[in-house]
Amino acid sequence: LFLQHKEIPLEQTTETLGTMAKVCQKMLENPDLIARFRREETQLFILRVMVALVILYDHVHPVGAFVKASNVDIKGCVKVLKDQPASSSENLLNALRWVKYF
Repeated sequence: LFLQHKEIPLEQTTETLGTMAKVCQKMLENPDLIARFRREETQLFILRVMVALVILYDHVHPVGAFVKASNVDIKGCVKVLKDQPASSSENLLNALRWVKYF
């Protein structure tokens, strides 16, 4: 929907998506921030948002999220996901694997 607005440059959109993904990643890498979450569901929500942002970035950006010059730290996002219990991260990792091929 937001891509239909030609007055908003594509670069701004992808930069915003990439920045938001980085914020989620950094939040999940910081044990002090995680300790502040009152509910475990908050951490799971942030994981889902991070993956959704990566997928959206990959869909919107002309060369995608899985290139070295990307504004998204894919390796860092995958590391954050792998550091989680498999029960909460396996489906999200599969979503990233699936997107990478399509």
